[in-house]
Amino acid sequence: MPRFFSDDIRGEYIYLNKDDENHILKSLRMKNGDEVIICDTNGFDFTCEVQITGDRIRCKIVDMNKNFTEPSVDITLYQALPKGDKMDMIVQKCTELGIKKIVPVLTDRCISRPDEKKMAKKIIRYNKIAFEAAKQSQRGIIPKIENIMSFKDAVDIASKDDMTLFFYEKGGNKLSEINYDNINSLSFFIGSEGGFDTEEVNLARENDFKIMSLGNRILRCETAPIAALSCIMLLTDNM
Repeated sequence: MPRFFSDDIRGEYIYLNKDDENHILKSLRMKNGDEVIICDTNGFDFTCEVQITGDRIRCKIVDMNKNFTEPSVDITLYQALPKGDKMDMIVQKCTELGIKKIVPVLTDRCISRPDEKKMAKKIIRYNKIAFEAAKQSQRGIIPKIENIMSFKDAVDIASKDDMTLFFYEKGGNKLSEINYDNINSLSFFIGSEGGFDTEEVNLARENDFKIMSLGNRILRCETAPIAALSCIMLLTDNM
């Protein structure tokens, strides 16, 4: 059944944006009475009956259920900004795997350092990628891609979560050695192409972040967050 996102709920009807209406009419060629699923972006799925008047659509709510795809832990990725289009894949795959939020971080060893105007355009693109990936993977929410922030600001915010993991190429704890019981919010840090410098690692330690390893092999910066998130989802019983 076709799926869409919309929080425009008015009584017993949900309204879609113009692009989704055009998709229903011109691509899917749906008719009056056909059914779609609309997620309200807050974790609830509505089964709706399409009602078409001319080129406009309203969707009558038939049933409502809690979305079953959202993990039990809210997970945030703090990703040191990589060069090129690597972030596109990171956003797409982490959205499919169940990430709640992604924060691009400017670290000392980041090669990519776009100005404010270029970064604003990148954030728009990242959020569009997250939207499409969320729809494809039947997510109950659309992960938020935040504006870029400094490493220190990222550390300050992440320290408020129940647990923060800091992946470091020079070793640390294994993911399987950590106790995830009673963890509701979890953050993890991944470096850029050059990894993290010593001062950044020390700041992570000072904030009681768990210094982690992803094994003996050195993973590319676009591979590491996907591998880490997959393991975290498995170990928290969300995969």
